[in-house]
Amino acid sequence: MATIVEPPTLPPSYTPNTSNTPNGTSSPSPPSNPYAAARAALDRDGFVVLPASLFPTFDLPTLRSAATTLTTSARTGSWPYIRTLPKQFPPWPSDPSSGIWGVQHLMHPSNPSHATFARSYFDAELLRYVAALIGCTEEDLTMELYNMLVRPDAAFSLRWHRDDIPPEATDEEELARLAKPGWHAQWNLALYDDASLVVVPGSHKRARTATERAADPYEANMPGQMVVELKAGEVAFYNNNILHRGVYDPERERMTLHGSIGTTLGSAERARNVLQHGVGEWAKEYDFEDFDEGMRERAKKMREALVEMGRKSGDIGYYSKDE
Repeated sequence: MATIVEPPTLPPSYTPNTSNTPNGTSSPSPPSNPYAAARAALDRDGFVVLPASLFPTFDLPTLRSAATTLTTSARTGSWPYIRTLPKQFPPWPSDPSSGIWGVQHLMHPSNPSHATFARSYFDAELLRYVAALIGCTEEDLTMELYNMLVRPDAAFSLRWHRDDIPPEATDEEELARLAKPGWHAQWNLALYDDASLVVVPGSHKRARTATERAADPYEANMPGQMVVELKAGEVAFYNNNILHRGVYDPERERMTLHGSIGTTLGSAERARNVLQHGVGEWAKEYDFEDFDEGMRERAKKMREALVEMGRKSGDIGYYSKDE
């Protein structure tokens, strides 16, 4: 089996900080098992990059073609599920006249290429890594989100944030949330070379420093930051509560598939992060009839877990509705 790609060399200033982590211990050295090695790297640094060779069924030319067609539809207003400029978080309007930076709901049944995207989402090897990174069995996996981050129509960036912790959280509140399991795996699959994700390695295990709290929300040189550089076909998994931001270049082509998969072990904790994107409004309509039998059965079970999450959750609200 292909070996894991170790995360890029960490900045000289970065040393794992264990003094204010939830358990005060450092992560062990990565073991030789590639799934365990990926989990160890994710736990240690908050992100891990896996090579394209691990996922031989990902057909980049076909995915690029489908992505290009859908992005064109989104920019011209015929695909209503979009991330619009300059809004950072859901919900987004459906009017692309101010420009877009993302395309939502790749697996929506009304997308003619939905099966092309879904085959990469329900890929057997990807799901093995997802289960290993979450720490559950494949039987426990829950369908969540599959969207796409694209070249913006104007220069655009996201502020420094953690996906599930508000910026006004105290040190104690941050540490309390970071001590809990994440109950999901989140990834970027780059269809073209991509250097848009910026992270602070190790920040998923500690509260923000005084410097980070005082920094400008769009600080260009946060101490210890690292740009996660992906080659086409590589997959970056990252902890969604690592301190991170996105910096998007309107002159550089970008089509990066942005997915997440959860587990039935933590559906209540994941409900808002997932359902605020509106996936529950159409997922139950998906029949997966274009898949081979094995993938179809996996996908149906994961979809039913998502539908059940929505049934139990009620009104879940938004992370930052007006931002």
